[in-house]
Amino acid sequence: MTPVHEVLAVLWFLLIAVLMLGYFILDGFDLGAGVLYPLVAKGEKEKALVRRAIGPLWDGNEVWLLTAGGALFAAFAPAYATSFSGFYLAIMLVLFGLIFRAISIEYRDRDPKWAKFWDVAFCVGSFLPALLFGAAIGNIIGGVALVGAADTDLLAKGLVAGDYVGGFFSLLNPFALLCAVMGLVVFLTQGASWIALKAPVNSPLRQRAVKLRSVLNIACIVAFVLVSAFFFLAVLPGFGPERIGLPVAVVFAAIVVVGWLLARLFMNKGNDLLSFLATSLLPVGLIGITAASLFPNLIPAADNPVGAVTYFLVPGADIAANSITVFNAANSELCLTAMTIITCIALPIVLFYHVVIYRTFRGRISEEEIGY
Repeated sequence: MTPVHEVLAVLWFLLIAVLMLGYFILDGFDLGAGVLYPLVAKGEKEKALVRRAIGPLWDGNEVWLLTAGGALFAAFAPAYATSFSGFYLAIMLVLFGLIFRAISIEYRDRDPKWAKFWDVAFCVGSFLPALLFGAAIGNIIGGVALVGAADTDLLAKGLVAGDYVGGFFSLLNPFALLCAVMGLVVFLTQGASWIALKAPVNSPLRQRAVKLRSVLNIACIVAFVLVSAFFFLAVLPGFGPERIGLPVAVVFAAIVVVGWLLARLFMNKGNDLLSFLATSLLPVGLIGITAASLFPNLIPAADNPVGAVTYFLVPGADIAANSITVFNAANSELCLTAMTIITCIALPIVLFYHVVIYRTFRGRISEEEIGY
């Protein structure tokens, strides 16, 4: 690779991280509100208010996820192929969840005979992605079983280097499950904070959201401590020297702690807007930790991921060499250059769209506005 090609590869690693961050911040409160929907909303008016709080926003928020997937395909095709084929069942569950959530939001008011069904679809469709996104991050950080160039036995069976050779249940290892719970709790905290911000000030709906927000805020830091402890005790010892970005993760861990403290402070003061913004610092820190822990890997290989039941790679194989990295998976310099130019044009337009939408639908929702 030329120096320019290497710089572009690193740039697109960072840009994909930013796209994922945009999704986790913006669609995080959507998913959290959907999971909390049956807990906080009592009666038709309150349910309609929760749906109205995210109804005009969810489709624009999901653009960040679609763009991140497209960018991964265009910039790092081998990583896209391994992740989307190896984690096929998990990804399909996420997609079906997002589809059912979208349909339920659109059909709930228009199909009263199926109201209960759409309510369940809205909740379950929000729960599955909220849970599985965290599990995916846990697996990526911990490493997954990939075929390497030295794995002659597996190559002889028709597999190719970079193929995932674990199973679906291998993805449900202890560290991934802990990350799944932490991700879910963060989304729930964002969702409760958003409902508290959008509900009428003296409404029972806001009061329930405020109580849940406070409890979930505590659960966030507890989950973060548990995941961090498991990471240092069981996951970190398996890391090789190739993870050069790991020290930067400490900075983002500090952002998580600061975001939690600020959120707690503003919750106690009853400031819904600032507590929501402070809560949004949690995904900033978590995505930053993920990116820093991975670099320069995109999908790190692990001989036996923590607690996972996988095929073992050939003993003595160079595990680091089997990993899919920013540099061995990058597309051509011409392609990355063209993508960068397009991004410089399109990203400001997308950001302008979000500014307009969020400004248009700012403020609390009144009972006259609950229809969607």
